Amino acid sequence: MAPVVAVCALAAGNPNPGSDALPGMPRILDPQNVYSADGPGMLNAVVRSDPARVYVPNSKSDTVDVIDPATFKIVDHFALPKHRKGLLEPQHVVPSWDLRKLWVAQDLGDQLTMIDPATGKPGETVHVDDPYNMYYTPDGKYAIVMAEREKRIDFRDAHTMQVKNRVPVNCEGVNHADFTTDGRYMIATCEFSSEIIKVDVGAQKVLAHLELQPKGMPQDCRISPDGKVFYIANMDSNGVHVIDGDAFKQIDFIATGKGAHGLYFSRDGKYMYVSNRGEGSVSLLDLKTRKVATKWKIPGGGSPDMGGVSADGTQLWLSGRYNSEVYVFNTSNGSLLARIKVGQGPHGMCVWPQPGRYSLGHTGNMR
Repeated sequence: MAPVVAVCALAAGNPNPGSDALPGMPRILDPQNVYSADGPGMLNAVVRSDPARVYVPNSKSDTVDVIDPATFKIVDHFALPKHRKGLLEPQHVVPSWDLRKLWVAQDLGDQLTMIDPATGKPGETVHVDDPYNMYYTPDGKYAIVMAEREKRIDFRDAHTMQVKNRVPVNCEGVNHADFTTDGRYMIATCEFSSEIIKVDVGAQKVLAHLELQPKGMPQDCRISPDGKVFYIANMDSNGVHVIDGDAFKQIDFIATGKGAHGLYFSRDGKYMYVSNRGEGSVSLLDLKTRKVATKWKIPGGGSPDMGGVSADGTQLWLSGRYNSEVYVFNTSNGSLLARIKVGQGPHGMCVWPQPGRYSLGHTGNMR
């Protein structure tokens, strides 16, 4: 295990990374590495005492399974509060910007249920329209709810969850996103219209749309460690688009495997893990060459979806969306360390705690 390195806690309003950065955004430690605060064991002081847990939202069971990563055993399980609409469909477990809450986003139930990461226990449930997924602005002021069904992204107060601005996106299935190094804009994917959008974070408005080639179903979106490009997984095109965010144009497409879905970075910033849900594999994309270096296949097949990398970087955890299980890979050689039975339809699970000073949302996009 890598040593635990304390990282100072932050509050919105800290020094900016540059004169052109989003006001109030914390300073980037290394302008050449967006994830310079996310190295092995670099835990923020506020999370160091949180128990190591993996929180699995079961979208078809309306439950959350809690796994101890040391034993690969389920140590807790709870049902989410029932709603008059019926099925809740929990999709993602989202860390708050200040790292003190984990929100279980339930799009059909129109609600968020809080998990206290200090205890691993559920807390309050609040009404939020259509929270398929959720992000946070880099200054920590707003939660950005990806209201897929409503064709909107909603900017809400990060603490009270009160609506501040509803932004129509004019695309189908808006759901995943990431932010530039300076926090000025974000790029979001539109799953059902094969396009991406560029959003001005400060002005809270859509700037442009871009249709992807080849067409398909764009999923996860992540900015590269050097901040130069965005990667977009495409589940129907079986690969990853490479996007120049400033010019807002596609510059490449990389075939990775059937059903390319989730994107995660190795702790050393050399590789991006691409979960290929349709073929039961994970591709390792070499970020220097932008070529697939190797592929890990799940013995007997599976449906790897969303998850995260362990704090020390030695494990990759992914939900098995259609197999009611969770996969744990050894990142040194790709061997499967465990497959853990969970509820039905496990989706955007969260590995906690994560290195980093603050969270931009999703299942733990840390900076």
